[in-house]
Amino acid sequence: MFARWGDLVHRLRFAVLGAVVAGLLALGAYGLGLGEHLSAGGLDDPGSDSTRAAQLIGAAFAQGHDVDVVVLYTAPHGSTVDDPEFGRTVVEHLDSLPRRHPGQITGINGAYWRTETGRASGSPFATPDKKYAVATIAIRGDNDNEMLRNYREVEGAFDIPGVVVQVGGLRPVAGTLNDTMADDIRRMELLAFPLVAVLLIVVFGGLVAAALPLVVGGLTMIGANGIIRFAAEYTEINSFVAPVISMIGLGLAIDYGLFVVSRFREELAEGYDTPAAVRRTVLTAGRTVVFSATMIIASAGGMLIFPQGFLKSIAYGAISAVSLAAFTAVTVLPALLAILGPRVDMLGSRRLRKTRTAAEVENSFWGRTARWVMRYPLRVGGTLCVLLLLLILPVRNLAFGGYSERYLPPDNETRLAQERIDELFPVRRSDPIELVFVAADSFAVGAAWKQANDAPGLAGKFDVPQRSTARPEIYRTRALLTDSRRAGATIEYLRSIRSPDGVRMFVGGVPAVQKDSLDGLKKRIPLMIGLVLLVTTLLMFLTFGSLILPIKAAITSALGLGSTLGILTWIFIDGHGAGLLNFTPQPIQANVLVLIVALIYGLSTDYEVFLLSRMVEARAKGASTTDAIRVGTAHTGRIITAAALILLVVTGAFAFSDLVLMQYIAYGMIAALLIDATVLRMLVVPATMKLLGDRCWWAPNWMKKIQQKIGLGELVLDDERPGVVEVSGRYVVGAQR
Repeated sequence: MFARWGDLVHRLRFAVLGAVVAGLLALGAYGLGLGEHLSAGGLDDPGSDSTRAAQLIGAAFAQGHDVDVVVLYTAPHGSTVDDPEFGRTVVEHLDSLPRRHPGQITGINGAYWRTETGRASGSPFATPDKKYAVATIAIRGDNDNEMLRNYREVEGAFDIPGVVVQVGGLRPVAGTLNDTMADDIRRMELLAFPLVAVLLIVVFGGLVAAALPLVVGGLTMIGANGIIRFAAEYTEINSFVAPVISMIGLGLAIDYGLFVVSRFREELAEGYDTPAAVRRTVLTAGRTVVFSATMIIASAGGMLIFPQGFLKSIAYGAISAVSLAAFTAVTVLPALLAILGPRVDMLGSRRLRKTRTAAEVENSFWGRTARWVMRYPLRVGGTLCVLLLLLILPVRNLAFGGYSERYLPPDNETRLAQERIDELFPVRRSDPIELVFVAADSFAVGAAWKQANDAPGLAGKFDVPQRSTARPEIYRTRALLTDSRRAGATIEYLRSIRSPDGVRMFVGGVPAVQKDSLDGLKKRIPLMIGLVLLVTTLLMFLTFGSLILPIKAAITSALGLGSTLGILTWIFIDGHGAGLLNFTPQPIQANVLVLIVALIYGLSTDYEVFLLSRMVEARAKGASTTDAIRVGTAHTGRIITAAALILLVVTGAFAFSDLVLMQYIAYGMIAALLIDATVLRMLVVPATMKLLGDRCWWAPNWMKKIQQKIGLGELVLDDERPGVVEVSGRYVVGAQR
């Protein structure tokens, strides 16, 4: 199949190039303005008790806007908020907001001073010493997306010249988090593209060859944006998908381009003409790219079993980006190579682009390293495994948390404002615990309410239940917690209450949403791990015909993943380097942890496939196990290292993020790539395979027969006379040169 595809792409190179590029550009045009269609939601479990509570509140009560925007005013030094001039200035500004922005601001919910649209005023909106006062402002909109868009249009409208104003609330926090991610993407585009271009020029020694992977990367990114824009029409897509597409899509597309272009240049150097070189490149590197992408898609697809829209969004983005990266690598790139032929080496340095012979490659640094490792496999492999196990130890401190302004830097204005408001006006906090009662008997509701007031961890009693005018059988109440980050005991007590007959009680609010989401993740993580291991093992067996190799790959990938999580825990939870990186040590958001596990495992398998494919190719040509290990390591060492460096540059751009979640992902990827591309693939894998010997290739006979029938085994490439080739079945048959 791959041989026929390589021939077809060469023969129809201009048509393939035009059709695919036009399609991807059309997707890119459709995806313009993607950010306006993304959501800040999707972090909750839609089937949980807390989500049901939120749905009942939404159906029975008007959309709550009490903490959309909370503005804190500080009185002038030596004065109070009762100062007439100060009060008049603030009131005039508050009264003007709904008039100047009728499409975005509904009105003033409440303020210390009386306002034209305010529903409440007085002492609850000022501190006892009258040094500070707040106003709560309602943003127009029936859902989070609408309110966030409307807030963005007026976010600069709350400042008053000469008055110290701090702006907090749900919309400013969500807007700042999203803006930070947008800044990260722009930084990546400004920093990563030029640096990657320089790396590719060094690797290939020429501008033309270096430009090809960049073309594939750019087309992949814009095409994936179009796919996600289409998906956003039918389901909620979290805004976090944008940096994931940029990071994974660009990085992998360039890596795939690197592997394909490198193999094409090798084939040309071996003396094949352009048609044969294109066919052989698609048959080897192209085939490996497709199987590699399939492994990563399987790993990312594991996130689809979780109910949270956040993880589904990331899965859609990762699958779209990886699929397009592989698609462009076997369509656009071979077509361009067919057009260029030997001119792929134009505009370059002869010294940098010198192509080494097979003997020179096998005697290179990586070839010599492989021979040294195989002389002392137990000593090298054992020592490195012990070191990796030591790196895993900090994982015992791994803790999960929710999503809040604490993920912004400690000196961020919005975070400082929110923390100051929470400190001075705890009743204005956006994370109370909420109860929803469904009952026809109000006396029974009162009995349940009294029991709820005995819950541990409450900062005060629950408000008297409020009855819905739209649905009289529904009541709601809320109470603050002494520490909303330790709400587990309170929620468990409330859910253990035996409600009176005829009363159904649902526990909701931000703390309950976060707890339910975390519990749902914990239940499904083992299932995700099991499914991903099963699918990737099966795919690797069908690709390589060995049952031992995928099991070994799973174990080494687990070592790399565990050590990466240990490093991240040591930095971001234990707090080493918090001052340098400007973040607050805290539990990691659970959804992001699942994302990291899926992506790192997928990338680890990706490099494993490229390394093993070259070993199996050598083995299929008759090499011994030892020689196959040496040849595979030597021929892929430089390319895997270059690919890892490229991904390091792309993900490293996100390491400068002000959002600790992005730092967590970026440093996780950096640690994983460094461990995976050097310690695991180039040292641990050769040592392990040397110890296993010929057992590396073992599989039960009945499984081998299935694999041979399906036809995914490694191809044996015979030497061909340029232009004289016969394709038979899945083997390339040709005369010896």
